[in-house]
Amino acid sequence: MNLVDFFLEPLSYDFMTRALATTLIASIVCAVLSCWLVLIGWSLMGDAVSHAVLPGVVLAYIAGAPFALGAVLFGFLAVALIGAVRDTSRVKEDAAIGIVFTTLFALGLVLISVTPSQTDLNHIIFGNLLGVSQGELVQIVILGAITFAVLIAKRRDFTLFAFDPTHAHAIGLNPRLLGATLLGLLALTSVVALQAVGVVLVVAMLIIPGATAYLLTDRFSRMLIIAPAISALCAVVGLYFSYYLDAASGGMVVLAQGAVFALVYLFSPRHGLIGTRLLARRRRRGLGMEPSAAADAAAGVDVGAGAADAALPAVSAAGAARGAIQN
Repeated sequence: MNLVDFFLEPLSYDFMTRALATTLIASIVCAVLSCWLVLIGWSLMGDAVSHAVLPGVVLAYIAGAPFALGAVLFGFLAVALIGAVRDTSRVKEDAAIGIVFTTLFALGLVLISVTPSQTDLNHIIFGNLLGVSQGELVQIVILGAITFAVLIAKRRDFTLFAFDPTHAHAIGLNPRLLGATLLGLLALTSVVALQAVGVVLVVAMLIIPGATAYLLTDRFSRMLIIAPAISALCAVVGLYFSYYLDAASGGMVVLAQGAVFALVYLFSPRHGLIGTRLLARRRRRGLGMEPSAAADAAAGVDVGAGAADAALPAVSAAGAARGAIQN
């Protein structure tokens, strides 16, 4: 088999073509949203909402309504319940998130087990990428396009909200509305990704791309390019590996994203565990320092970096937000 046949053979099947389109759409939309989730620190909230939409999706199926409607309703219900538990008891937010999303997820599992259906509803949990129908693909395209368009159109407002909600309020924006909009988009994105990887692995597609891009650049505008590019590449690689290895498609896509994150975590030039040490060693060699002098210089660099880090909190969050918006 030559290289051309290697790439074209899977695409000769209609189900693989639909699977590739679904994976690319879900990966790109999830990756763009993941940049804000990582920046705001909503990783756990993303996990909660993505799992909490399960009963909404099942109830929408029972009622014959669009999956997106049930997902958005239960997404907001989850957020409201988390806030209520946090504000009316001694339970902290992380514990409230764990209680609410596991309870709603369990409710979804129970509804699936007692709902008579001619189709296997377990694909909502684990995904059914190779079984995407033409109608489901159309729904994914529409929801993905709506989510992507809103994220891009409101990217400056969302970024300012992520850096400094107080400053956003001062210039006339509504931080509460922006937060609610992001949560609604999170619920819609979960529906888009459900078909690809299922509820269980949606959170991986919502977190890994943004976290990977965060280790590669310090500019948010570049994160919005790097994250979807990496996610799309992993989608293609994972799907092809699943075809030739006869493995789970959704799992292979997420596994590819995890492998790329591991490489970036280790070898990123500026923030990688090994990459930063290799870069510092090359710089010392370029300066021709003796080992003792190199150690002193490294210590000086560390002290300087520490002083700089200590000085960072003195910079106003509003200034950082304006810089991010300009980038």
